[in-house]
Amino acid sequence: MQSQLRKIASAKASQFQESVIREMSRLAAQHKAVNLAQGLPDFPCPSELKVAGAQALNDNINQYAVTWGDALLRQAIAEKCKKYSAMTVDPDTEITVTCGATEAMVATMLALVDPGDEVIVFEPFYENYGPDAILCGATPKYVSMHPPNWDFDPAELEKAFNDKTRAIILNTPHNPTGKVFSKEELQDIARLCQKWGVLAITDEIYEHILYDGAKHYSIASFPGMEDLTVTINSLSKTYSVTGWRVGWAIASKELTLPIRKVHDFLTVGAPAPLQRAGVTALKLPESYYTELEAEYNVSRAFMLETLDKVGIPYFVPEGAYYAFCDISSFGYDNDLHFTKHLVEQIGVAVVPGASFFGSAAKLARNYVRFCFSRQMDTLVAGRERLLKLKHA
Repeated sequence: MQSQLRKIASAKASQFQESVIREMSRLAAQHKAVNLAQGLPDFPCPSELKVAGAQALNDNINQYAVTWGDALLRQAIAEKCKKYSAMTVDPDTEITVTCGATEAMVATMLALVDPGDEVIVFEPFYENYGPDAILCGATPKYVSMHPPNWDFDPAELEKAFNDKTRAIILNTPHNPTGKVFSKEELQDIARLCQKWGVLAITDEIYEHILYDGAKHYSIASFPGMEDLTVTINSLSKTYSVTGWRVGWAIASKELTLPIRKVHDFLTVGAPAPLQRAGVTALKLPESYYTELEAEYNVSRAFMLETLDKVGIPYFVPEGAYYAFCDISSFGYDNDLHFTKHLVEQIGVAVVPGASFFGSAAKLARNYVRFCFSRQMDTLVAGRERLLKLKHA
C-alpha cells in the first residue's frame, strides 16, 4: 500500500506564488514574443569582464573562495563604496559576498528578522520582498507610493512604524517605477529608523542607471545610519552580468556576523572565478559609468517614444531601466488579461502589475512594466508589434 503525504507545501511556501517575472520570460519564448519583461540586458557585458573571467579560469580559481567573499573583491567593493557612496567600509568585517542581490536580501532577512516582526515594504515593490519577509516568518507591512509620481505620504509612513517593526526595505532607484528617492525622503526614513531602532535594508543595484540629473544617495552614508543599514548591491545590472550571480551585503560588524552565518548555510559562497573577475568590473574607469548612462538614455528615449506612439501613459523613469505604465484606457478587465493578449496576439511580453503589489490589488490591475535594457534591434521589433495594439 502506497503511503501519502499529509501535505505538500509548507505554510510559508503556500503564501506566495512563483515569480511572475520569470514566468513572462517563459511565455515570451513559448509565443516567440519580444521579451520586454524580465530585467536582463540582451547585449554583451564589457569585453574587459570576459577577459577577466577567462583569466580567472585559466588561473585555476575553481575552488571555494573564503565563504564571505574573495579578499580582492571585498577590497574593490570597499574602495568603490568610498568613491561613489561616501561610505567607509571595512572589507574584512563588514562585507558578505553572496549569490546575487537576491541571496543577499534573503540571507539578511533570515539573519536579522524574527517570526512576529514586521517589515515595512513600499508598494509597488520588486516581487521578492514580500516572499522574503514571509520566509523569515515576518509580516510585511505595506506603505503605498502614490501615482502619478510614486511619492509616499510621510504621515502614512510614520504610522507604519511601531514596537514590532524590525526593518524597512528600501529600493532606490526603484523597480518597477523608476523613481529615485530624494535626499529629503531618505532623511525622513532615516529619522524614523533612528527613532524606533529599525533597520534599513537597501537594494541599490541600479545606482549607476540615472536620468535627467537624478542623484543616488546611499542611506548608510547618512549620520546615525551606519549601524542601522544593510546595503545590498551586485554586479548584475551595472555590468550587464545578471547570470554571474555575484552580489554583496554591507553592514556593521555586528550585523555582518549573523548575515555571514546564514549565507554560509544557504550557498557557502558565490562562484569563485566570477568573484575574481568582478574585481575588474569594480575598477572600471569613470568613463564606463558615463557611457552606461548615455546608452540607457537612448534606450529610455526610444521606449518612451514607442509608448507615446501607442498611447500608453507612463511615469518618466528617473533611474533603473523600466517604464511603469497605466493601461486602464485599453479596456481590459485587469493587467493579467492585458499581458496575456499582448504576449499571445501582439507578440510582446511585459510584466503585469499584480507582480508588484501586495495589498493594493485594485491599483495593480491598471499597471504593467516594460523593460528597456535591450539592444536597439529588440526595441525596434517591440515597437513594430506594439503599434498593432488598439484602444478599446
